[in-house]
Amino acid sequence: MLQAGLGAARDGEAGSLLNAITVDVEDWFQVQAFAGVFSREAWEGLERRVEGNTNAILDMFAKAGVRGTFFTLGWVAERHPALIRRIVAEGHELASHGYWHRLAHEQTPEQFGRDIADAKRVLEDIGGVAVGGYRAPTFSINRRNPWAFDVLAERGYRYSSSVYPIRHDLYGVPDAPRAPYRPGGGGVLEIPMTTLRLGGRNFPCAGGGYFRLLPYGVFRAALRRVNGVERRPGIFYTHPWEIDAGQPRVTAASRMAKFRHYLNLAAMPARLGRLLRDFRWGRVDEVFAADLAHAAR
Repeated sequence: MLQAGLGAARDGEAGSLLNAITVDVEDWFQVQAFAGVFSREAWEGLERRVEGNTNAILDMFAKAGVRGTFFTLGWVAERHPALIRRIVAEGHELASHGYWHRLAHEQTPEQFGRDIADAKRVLEDIGGVAVGGYRAPTFSINRRNPWAFDVLAERGYRYSSSVYPIRHDLYGVPDAPRAPYRPGGGGVLEIPMTTLRLGGRNFPCAGGGYFRLLPYGVFRAALRRVNGVERRPGIFYTHPWEIDAGQPRVTAASRMAKFRHYLNLAAMPARLGRLLRDFRWGRVDEVFAADLAHAAR
């Protein structure tokens, strides 16, 4: 259905529209797919590959003349301060992915508040810049924890990019707005992940595993339709481990977890490079500056 519905998308060129490109900075063993395999106490003893992989993405961005937003774990920042300083020095937006990569809906408001406050403090201390953006691990702000937006506002965040308006077994709010909105009229702006609306249904169009699964041409046509037909900027995300085909293989994970995590990793660097060339990209706080200014009134 998705591919069939994109026939007209090729006529809707993106033109000069700027999209937001984002990186969720976490290591291969911190992903939700392996949460049942590696305890947080075991993280220190595992091979860290996040700095090298993130530097490789930064090199790609520099070559393409692209600045983006890096939603970074506080745990990673404390152990790789030089990486955080490079992100800031090269003009990218430094944002928060929480400290421990804990699902937001599995925490109490108090626990969530401490986690996002710790991450913000660490990132700001190392980066020397204000951190106003947040993305929940595995898009874990949903109907179970609408209070999270109030906690984010209390902790000094300006926006969240944590809601995915699709139906998925691990996350998603299918009936959430597809454009930036203020949940409950509060002070935090939610910038939802990009979807394509076809046949009364939302289809994913924001990167991640779907970007590795779908043929590149289908993804490109979908984002062009969002840009050209809807005249709406998209928001794309990836992870440092997604360009690392040489990372350790976790045999203890479930078959589905391994499929989702390792699918087409070897093809990802070339595919990401092509994406950087085919569209115009910027930081979240730049692409959605007007929405953020309106939300602050």
